[in-house]
Amino acid sequence: MNGQCAIKRPDGKRLSHVTDFGLLLIFPMAAIILRPHVANWIFMWAMAVGLYAGCKWQTYQAAQRLITKSGWRRAVGYLLAYPGMNAREFLDHNEGSGRPRPTEWLVVGIKFLVGVILLYGVTPRVFPANPLLAGWTGMVGLILILHFGVFHWLALAWQRAGVKATPLMLSPLRATSLAEFWGRRWNTGFKELSWQWMFRPLQRKTGAVTAPLLVFGASGLIHELVISLPARGGYGLPTLYFLLQGLGLVAERTALARHLGLGRGWRGWLFTILITSVPVFWLFHPPFIQHVILPTLHVIGATGIPI
Repeated sequence: MNGQCAIKRPDGKRLSHVTDFGLLLIFPMAAIILRPHVANWIFMWAMAVGLYAGCKWQTYQAAQRLITKSGWRRAVGYLLAYPGMNAREFLDHNEGSGRPRPTEWLVVGIKFLVGVILLYGVTPRVFPANPLLAGWTGMVGLILILHFGVFHWLALAWQRAGVKATPLMLSPLRATSLAEFWGRRWNTGFKELSWQWMFRPLQRKTGAVTAPLLVFGASGLIHELVISLPARGGYGLPTLYFLLQGLGLVAERTALARHLGLGRGWRGWLFTILITSVPVFWLFHPPFIQHVILPTLHVIGATGIPI
């Protein structure tokens, strides 16, 4: 009635489009305005950073309303030097974290090193014979370097300082169910967003079956903005991938799935690996690899071809 959104924040208060979600629209729109003037790969990074920055600010604002003490240093650290989205835990001085074990630093270092080898050791050798495979190799290398390497190190550094900072990736290959994979182990930052802002409100209104499908559908649309739109092709494939994840999540909760042993043990692990990895080519489709990833790898010197 008054032009405001009726969605509620986690603290139960109403959200305003302008004050609470403005940046979520401003940053992506700015990226879209830049699109005719920049290369596809630059547009992809601009869109990804824009969406991330908008979500980051939103979670910060919401956390500020729920806690009484954070401090400007902790706020700057959350906004600029921590990739996660668990703002309330990170900003609250009452939330503590134990020091990480030395082996954790070492394991992260190994993943980082493997990523460097894939990116600068394997990718240039594969590129002349199979550019598509080289694109995939380099992309996996980048993910290991950033998500499993640098971002994890940042979380460990904050933990060492006594801050409750959850790493983005928590050994996803150990997940024995899709619920565990997407809910606890893969990209915990997005999990915070989807749980607080989408799943919980939707579950109350639509139920436990429809809500996850809507959340995964929304995730698919977000990935269309970051993957298909910059690639200028492959539209609908990322959404199809995430809808399949939602269907798999619903299926593994059925009586038949429980009877078959899905959702636990080696059967659950195998089911999770199959559902998440086999159709991954829908998510990172060939137009994205060709028009976004390969130019990115070329710019950072990972294709072996002089710029």
